[in-house]
Amino acid sequence: MTSTPTAIATPAATASTTPPAPPATNRAPIGARLGWVWILLSSLGIAAFAVVPYLTSSLPALAESGAGGLADHYAGQPPFVLVAFYVHIVAGGVALVASPFQFWRGLRDRAPRVHRWTGRVALAAIGVAGLAGLALAPFSAAGLVGTFGFAALAALWVLSGWRGYRAIRRGDVPSHRAWMMRTFALTYAAVTLRLWLPLLMFAQVPFALAATGTFDADAAFVNAYAAVPFLCWLPNLLVAEWLIRRRGLPSYRLAVSGARAS
Repeated sequence: MTSTPTAIATPAATASTTPPAPPATNRAPIGARLGWVWILLSSLGIAAFAVVPYLTSSLPALAESGAGGLADHYAGQPPFVLVAFYVHIVAGGVALVASPFQFWRGLRDRAPRVHRWTGRVALAAIGVAGLAGLALAPFSAAGLVGTFGFAALAALWVLSGWRGYRAIRRGDVPSHRAWMMRTFALTYAAVTLRLWLPLLMFAQVPFALAATGTFDADAAFVNAYAAVPFLCWLPNLLVAEWLIRRRGLPSYRLAVSGARAS
């Protein structure tokens, strides 16, 4: 007699005590969102602080009142330097305002056309401001260090923005994201420069008091400004490269044992 296989009862899937997996979400972590808010607010604040005074008053008036930090230096420069100065200030302000919105995930997902046009405005402003910055670099108030530091910043700024644009034109989204992160790190130098200045000035207080018993704010500003031409952007690029590598985007690596940097 042939035996018939007996079905073995198994618990129903609905009877499982394992809780269902939470639904997937595209929202960024709270830390990333708070970081973006800080970047946005600081960029808007510095854009207003650094641009508005030069558009509402002349350089000689700002120099006389002491309200413009660089007005004393640029008030007596040749006309072409003044043109480059104002072009750099205005275009740099536009780039600083527009760039943070490129990293707003909601804008990219829900309004891609707005994202693209905002990016075009930012890149055009970066190109104009960077070229004006190159023209200004030989006349920097920080002397030879300022010439090399700010010229390097301007050149890398334009080059990085161009690489980001070329990457998206050929459809290479990961490379585009990496280059735009580097570009914004250089754009954000406008903010970090103004964060470093008071910190460097404050660091001189104990030394000045110990040496002379007084603190000369003007001399401290000159000393601090001599240090920021490289300090305002090199750490930014290092942080950007760390974030790029952490997110698995195309990054630069030091060559080891003859291996080519990626």
